[in-house]
Amino acid sequence: MDTRCRLYLITPPVLEPGFPDRLARALDAGDVACVQLRLKDAPRDAIRRAVDALRPVAQSRDVAFLLNDDAAMAVETGCDGAHLGQGDGDHAAARRLLGERTLGITCHASRHLAMEAGEVGADYVAFGAFFPTATKETVHAAGTDLLEWWSEMMEIPSVAIGGITAANCGPLVRAGAEFLAVVGAVWNHPEGEAAGIRTLEAAIREASADAA
Repeated sequence: MDTRCRLYLITPPVLEPGFPDRLARALDAGDVACVQLRLKDAPRDAIRRAVDALRPVAQSRDVAFLLNDDAAMAVETGCDGAHLGQGDGDHAAARRLLGERTLGITCHASRHLAMEAGEVGADYVAFGAFFPTATKETVHAAGTDLLEWWSEMMEIPSVAIGGITAANCGPLVRAGAEFLAVVGAVWNHPEGEAAGIRTLEAAIREASADAA
């Protein structure tokens, strides 16, 4: 089993014109495991248009393309899976609907929710927030002990999320996170998204070497 920590790229809250080109530059800059389209409160038609524009960019590079919040739309629009929060419907039903596609579930800072996600067949669990983030209100704060416990107990991969940057990701990598979910560290990087990816990858390599 590949134990490298990899990047899990989430789209910014608003997609500006030309964003497919930005996504392509980010994916071409390094090792990104998957892209999650996350457009909270956007009209369904807008989400469908975004899927149509971005899914081919990811899939043509063998990068999984996941849709946030809606398993049914993920299937309808040809996505590789869905990421669901705790309030996003019946997770067991979503597992059946998705079939072989990927199902990820937000588990906040809860061991109990993570165990439940594993029981319904989640392909990964997402823990966080580990750091303050401007992307969404921080209601649940997670610690590295949660990642350590999960990696020791379970084979289901974990995704760390929440305010993660190249400067602060080292403890998460060393604690056993298989994926780092990133938003601002890539899309708001002063030298552009490609530099954001490269900087994060360098930090992951350094932390992985420390943990070896």
